[in-house]
Amino acid sequence: MGSGDAVPDSWRTVLEPVLASAKSRALGGFLKAEEAAGKAIYPPRGTRLAALELTPLGSVKVVILGQDPYHGFGQAHGLSFSVQDGVRVPPSLVNIFKELEADLGLPRPTTGELSSWARQGVLLLNNALTVEDGKPASHQGKGWEEITDAVVAAVAAKAEPCVFMLWGNHAKKKAASVPGLMDSHHLVLTAPHPSPLSAHTGWFGSGHFGKANVFLEAQGRGAVDWTIS
Repeated sequence: MGSGDAVPDSWRTVLEPVLASAKSRALGGFLKAEEAAGKAIYPPRGTRLAALELTPLGSVKVVILGQDPYHGFGQAHGLSFSVQDGVRVPPSLVNIFKELEADLGLPRPTTGELSSWARQGVLLLNNALTVEDGKPASHQGKGWEEITDAVVAAVAAKAEPCVFMLWGNHAKKKAASVPGLMDSHHLVLTAPHPSPLSAHTGWFGSGHFGKANVFLEAQGRGAVDWTIS
């Protein structure tokens, strides 16, 4: 995965078996070869496991599954849907903020940096954790999926009830691969992707943020403060 991307302690036990697999070793070799060939890979080394670093396994309350990191310079920093402070808010995230406003009455943020969510137990996980500059989905099928599948399965195995927000078919498919998740003690919320291509087919009005907080409070886990300042 590159130097500077050590697996955080809280995730190491559940990820060690998959990291020892041939597929994961091949992923490391692929990334090194791509960088050696001069290709720009996002997010940069040292930030690719930011979602796991900011949200330890024991603190996970909510899982939001993305597909790819953003593929433009300076955008991705290891959290799904999030961009670095000062970067223009991408269209899907604009729609997320519109739904937050409609659902909870929160003002639309001027920054798309979501680390405050991650620090509260919102695991912002992409399916693949790297991408080549300007080439969406270029690192799908290279070995990340086995690692991120293991992350999702570890959360699903938690005794504490969590919320899974599944936006779009790729997220639903990934969660459906975890045995028993859809019929578990967790709250599984599904909606179309917040992309401008699909947001008007059911993303708007889904109310996932309010539903998540009602569930978490009922389970004694505490609501998430979705405010971005």
